[in-house]
Amino acid sequence: MTTTRIVLADDHGVVRAGLRLLLDAEPGFEVVAEAADVDGALGAVLGHKPEVLVLDLNMPGGRSSLEALPDVAQRSPATRTVILTMQEDPEYARRALRAGALGYVLKDAADGELVDAVRRVAEGGTYLNPALGARLATTPERPSGPPGDLSGREAQVLRLIALGHTNAEIAEQLFLSVRTVETHRAHIQQKLGRSTRAELVRYALDNGLLVR
Repeated sequence: MTTTRIVLADDHGVVRAGLRLLLDAEPGFEVVAEAADVDGALGAVLGHKPEVLVLDLNMPGGRSSLEALPDVAQRSPATRTVILTMQEDPEYARRALRAGALGYVLKDAADGELVDAVRRVAEGGTYLNPALGARLATTPERPSGPPGDLSGREAQVLRLIALGHTNAEIAEQLFLSVRTVETHRAHIQQKLGRSTRAELVRYALDNGLLVR
């Protein structure tokens, strides 16, 4: 039997442990590496060149999981990606598939669906949670562009805030001064009517800024 080698990426150690037990128990599957962030996932893929990458949709790092998929496709073309997520919004699934993922599994259904998804994807097929697939077929695509009347730069800053970066870290990543980042943040809070980090994170999640 041909072995399907898998890299498992999720920022919660307990979740990874459970998923590893599930996958390793399946004949012909072998989890060859784990990762807790996006950069670690890419490094594991490049180091092992697995058949399948199981990738949590929202993980810490300077970029989102979906932003890393082009690198996976370019630098390890034989690796196919299954997205694992709590996000039931059809728009998240649409963006994941557009970015190059071949599977989309909801975490609350992982015990019953992840093995099937990995097997199908490894064989060159696709997998989408059935209920979500039905919603995707009937849900119109959202207009593109930053939400909430934000500028493109403000959307970038909001995304990095939601990913947990400080103003200084955002300034370094976007080649801005800290004062400019503070100004952008003030404008974002004013436009959205939200002032706390928790409120900004919730807004970013609800509007898909973490999976672009």
